This record gives sequence, C-alpha cells and structure tokens, in this order.
Amino acid sequence: MSDEPVVPVFDPRNAAGRPIRTPKTAELVARKLRRMIVDGELSDGDHLPHEAELMEHFAVSRPTLREAVRVLESERLVEVRRGSRSGARVCVPGPEIVARPASLLLELSGATVADVFVAREAIEPAAARLLAESGTEEAFDELERIVDEDIPTAYDADRLAYGSAIFHLRMVQLSGNATLALVAGMLHEIFERHTTAVVRERAVENRAKVDESYKLLIRSCRRLIKLLRARDGDGAFTHWQKHMATTRDSLLLGREDVQVRDILD
Repeated sequence: MSDEPVVPVFDPRNAAGRPIRTPKTAELVARKLRRMIVDGELSDGDHLPHEAELMEHFAVSRPTLREAVRVLESERLVEVRRGSRSGARVCVPGPEIVARPASLLLELSGATVADVFVAREAIEPAAARLLAESGTEEAFDELERIVDEDIPTAYDADRLAYGSAIFHLRMVQLSGNATLALVAGMLHEIFERHTTAVVRERAVENRAKVDESYKLLIRSCRRLIKLLRARDGDGAFTHWQKHMATTRDSLLLGREDVQVRDILD
C-alpha cells in the first residue's frame, strides 16, 4: 500500500449532484443593476440610464442589456413601457409582490385559516415588544389615528375588518423588523377577508355580540398603544398575546377547518 496522501479529486458538481453553471453575462448585469437598486443608487421612480450609456458602462451588447432588463422586469424591480422613449423605470416592490404567490402556495398546500392565525400569533406579540422598545412617537400616533379614523364607530363589516387588519399590519411594520413585516404583509389579505366574512355573518345572527366584540377591540387597541407609549415591552407582548388568542377564539369558532383557498376564491 502506498504511503502517499490521498488527494481529493475535484468534481465540478454541487451537493445536489448538478453541474455548476456559469452565470450568463445578462444575469451578471442584472445582478449589478439589482444591487444598485438595493443600495439606493437607483430609487423608486427613477429611470434607468439610457441604453447606450449602460451598454458602454457594462461593455455589453444591446441584446444582452435588454435580456438583463427583462430579468429585473420579471422580478418586478423595473417597469418597461413598450414603445416609450423613457425606458425602464425602477419600481421598488412592497409586500404584495410575495403576498399573492405565498397565498397560492398556502392554497395548494391545503392550509387552513387556523394555520394563518397560529403564524400571526407567533409574530405579532414579538413585534409589539420591539415597537414598545424602539418605536417612535410618530409610530404610536399613527396607530392612534387608525383607531380613531379607520375603525368605524358604528357597524360596518367591511370597514371594521379593514381597520382591524390595517392596525395589525401597521403595528408589525412599525416595529422596524423587515422580516416580520414581510410575513405580516403576506397574511394580511387572508386575515381581512376572513374577518369580513365572519363579521357579516354574525351581524345577521347576533348584532349585539358584534357590537360587544367591537368595543373590546377598541379597548384592546388603546391599551396596547398606552403600553407602547410607556415603553413597556413585556407588557405589550403579554397584552397582545392575549389579544391574539381572544381574536383567534372569536374568529375561528366553528371555522377551524376552513381552507385558505375557500377565502381567496
């Protein structure tokens, strides 16, 4: 047996057994343009420089540059108006860019509304704590305005669901955690639609119960804002955790097995 060390033989395959692919030039150009958008060198609404300027800057041909722009267009990072001389315009996406694909995946997986409520309970109390600890007075004022202006003082199923859903969403967004905000944005439409359906149905069955739930909602939101202004992170977490559990019990009663696809149809 030889005493020489065994030298590993290089295998140009990744862990999945697929050959490593060299990125096309257009993909590299798209990557650099994407980085310019992410870094803020190109802002929402800005037009990309003219083709000639970009071709010279990246030392690429017109077909290659146009392919790169199509990559960004498919990612919803730029908008191209065909036949326009203004070229491609930067469009910084919001949560909606992933909300619909995420909702579709939930539909395909057979996810229930109960799944969505469990996920919301996992993120919103944590966001409330972050907001209490690092939020601004302007953020607290905005939540106060939502309670005053977006949640109706009289019964209105659509406005009540909208105002409640917006309060939940903005509370997470204002916490400053981009990841939590993204997840909240993905689940926002499902929560709003489900709440609308439940409130409409219950108003027919028992209007007094809806009115009582409305009063509890207002008190709970104002209690949270008070804790936020007091910078009581633990208190905000505990209160909103209880709020979310109460909301779940109320809005899921008898509807635990309702599937996401039934709400979004």
